[in-house]
Amino acid sequence: MIITKKSLPRRTFLRGAGIALALPWLDAMVPAFALRAQAAPIRRFAGLYLPHGMIMANFTPQADGAGFELPLILKSLEPYRDQLVVVTGANGPRNLDNGGHAYAPSSWLTGATAKKTQGSDIHLAESLDQVLAREIGQETLLPSLELATEDFTSYVGACETGFSCSYMNTLSWSSPTTPLPMEINPRVVFERLFGAPGTSAQRLERLRRNQSVLDSVRAKATRLRIGLGAQDRSRMDDYLENLREIERRIQKAEAQAASTTEVPDAPPGVPGQRAEHVALLFDLLAIAWQADLTRVASFMMGRDVTYQSYPEIGITEGHHPLSHHGNNPEKMARFGAINTYETQFFAKFLDRLRSTPDGDGTLLDNSIVFFGSGMSGGNTHSTTGLPIVIAGGGSGRIKGGRHLRHPVSPSDGIPLGNVLLSIGQRMGVEMERHGQSTGTIDL
Repeated sequence: MIITKKSLPRRTFLRGAGIALALPWLDAMVPAFALRAQAAPIRRFAGLYLPHGMIMANFTPQADGAGFELPLILKSLEPYRDQLVVVTGANGPRNLDNGGHAYAPSSWLTGATAKKTQGSDIHLAESLDQVLAREIGQETLLPSLELATEDFTSYVGACETGFSCSYMNTLSWSSPTTPLPMEINPRVVFERLFGAPGTSAQRLERLRRNQSVLDSVRAKATRLRIGLGAQDRSRMDDYLENLREIERRIQKAEAQAASTTEVPDAPPGVPGQRAEHVALLFDLLAIAWQADLTRVASFMMGRDVTYQSYPEIGITEGHHPLSHHGNNPEKMARFGAINTYETQFFAKFLDRLRSTPDGDGTLLDNSIVFFGSGMSGGNTHSTTGLPIVIAGGGSGRIKGGRHLRHPVSPSDGIPLGNVLLSIGQRMGVEMERHGQSTGTIDL
């Protein structure tokens, strides 16, 4: 660290033309070693969800503890294995009422069983992300960020036999009766983070001129940069370049959807290719963490019963139908290929976190990312022995490089709530229970 004479408040913004651009952590924000030593690392959490389970034979490491080999689905996570904990043997709610597609997403962050109803009397539990948002998210612009890839607004009534669509449409619950909406539009997320650039007509004009929101603060950023040390200048340049690239990709998506005769109130901003859509949302989350605009997030990478196909990897069947593979080896291989492909997006997100400085470490060092599915086997809607990966150092609170194996059994396994409770405690929150927890695990 280089000590400079320039001292900046931790919450420094560059403002201009409706933009409030927060800066990442810079050494100039803590200009003395004594102060740096006193500054506690910022804690961050994200809960990432995939639908329909996985091919567990290709997910579960053979060895316990440390020194295990990552199986096929998890191979892309090899560079980060020292900050990974693979958990097997954790169970979601038992599928007793034909509610597998309702139980799986609704329990992922709540660790609780959804009440069977297709009316307005829904009841679940507060989700872990919202517990954390209440405890550690109040100092940021957004206490939490809820992201998804598919539009659920038209799904009302019953989406699973006897179960309300509310249980399948979100991961995040601020109370047992309050599900939170999830945002799919990268442009809307961008504007929530960095400010709205104007009316719909102004957005279209900016699109036509290919003007970045960064143009509004360019002069102020240049003046600020002059007084910074070399490391701070490099961090700031990387941050601004990443932000510009994200906006460029959003603009490209808008250009494909914009009409020259009718300007919508909010340009769609949703890429036509799912891979770019998922990547954009992950990059927006990473840059929001970098600028400390939010510290808590949930991301539904796919909705249960999705018919999303994957032509980019040669798979044209829908995700949900293929999950019901009937133990057909060829169908299982294709479904496993989807599992592997989706995990690669997670790996790229971890790479982004590990390559982004944060205090004396990286974003990955100071985060806990919870990844997996609320089903183990989509073919039977099994919730026994869920596929779970916990990534990140948790600011020194997580011991990585381990496989925590528990019995894969409906009766001898552990409740999913035990995993969630343990994460909450590692995040520094005083919690005695979460959902249907009966204890903790050794993270």
